[in-house]
Amino acid sequence: MKKFLFIAIATIMATMTLTSCSDDNDESNGSSVEPVTLNCVKPDYLKAGDKVALISPSYSTPMENVTKTADVLRSWGLEPVIGPNVGKVVDSKYAGTVAERVSDIRWALNDPDIKAILCNRGGYGTIQLIDQLTLDEVRAARKWIVGFSDISTLHGLWTRSGVMSIHGTMSSFLAKGGTDETSTLMRDLLLGNVPRYEVPAHPQNITGKATGTLVGGNICTFVPNLGTQADATRGKDLILFVEEVEESMHNIDRQMRILQMNGVLDRCKGIVLGEFTDCGTEFKDENGNTISVEAMLHDLLATYHIPVLCGFPAGHGDINLPLVMGTPVTIDVRTDGATLQFDIDGNQQTVNTATITATPTSTAARMRMAGKIE
Repeated sequence: MKKFLFIAIATIMATMTLTSCSDDNDESNGSSVEPVTLNCVKPDYLKAGDKVALISPSYSTPMENVTKTADVLRSWGLEPVIGPNVGKVVDSKYAGTVAERVSDIRWALNDPDIKAILCNRGGYGTIQLIDQLTLDEVRAARKWIVGFSDISTLHGLWTRSGVMSIHGTMSSFLAKGGTDETSTLMRDLLLGNVPRYEVPAHPQNITGKATGTLVGGNICTFVPNLGTQADATRGKDLILFVEEVEESMHNIDRQMRILQMNGVLDRCKGIVLGEFTDCGTEFKDENGNTISVEAMLHDLLATYHIPVLCGFPAGHGDINLPLVMGTPVTIDVRTDGATLQFDIDGNQQTVNTATITATPTSTAARMRMAGKIE
């Protein structure tokens, strides 16, 4: 009996060896996810009189901010329409229940008179919505959605549906008047004036030129979407944009390593590192001096031999320049600076990011607008 038991166990162990999860043909990162082709269409640019929906897919926003943003949109010649559930507060944070927030997105998608969707605030909550929406309904509506931070989830959903979107400022910032360059450049983009960014040199840049589909956003928001229908990083030939706010360097490194282990960095043609606002300073160099997030990530990204553009002013800082997500973008990183150009139609305008200024916002105000604190 013991002899037969030994033979049975040996046979099982041999079978397990033969059916191991890895073999000589596996990718080095262990990821077997088949990449998808991203081919996004551009929504129509807006014109005077077009309706823009104001919705709150994540945390609640003071109605005062929403009404001030509506005034800004009117000053731009557009007609704001406030979502039916905007202004609601659930669990002291969310702008309505999951069903109510999904309902406002669907309302904006299905109304043929609404030409674009502007999100009021980030915070948290869009991951609760992505399995409630379908790629087909986003694709059929073909409308711009604008926002950043937690709205990165919806950018991923739009990109996977085949529709471009705008990583840009929201009501929490527009309510301050909408006359700053961050706001006016986003307005110009919606109206068909496409920026071609010139970016100053950065000590952690990695030179090179590459073209790919722009995906990403707030790293702690989009990394948890890996494997879902909102995961735009499953695409081929990516230009990955990353920004973050008030996170430790350890956690930023952790998120980047997760992307690496899932094969995302292997699919990147280039990287754009945006603002890392009020993030940790716990890593030091050999002399005990604090290093930047870009310096922390440099050695990892250098192993991929792709261009890395550092210091692009987009994210949670005072300057948050608009980016068209899901579009082919070309980055050219040189020793004397870099350019970022969207390969879409429109009136091209050159924007020197080094000349753009903004009124400083307090750390507490930025954290509140980002949903990090109440």
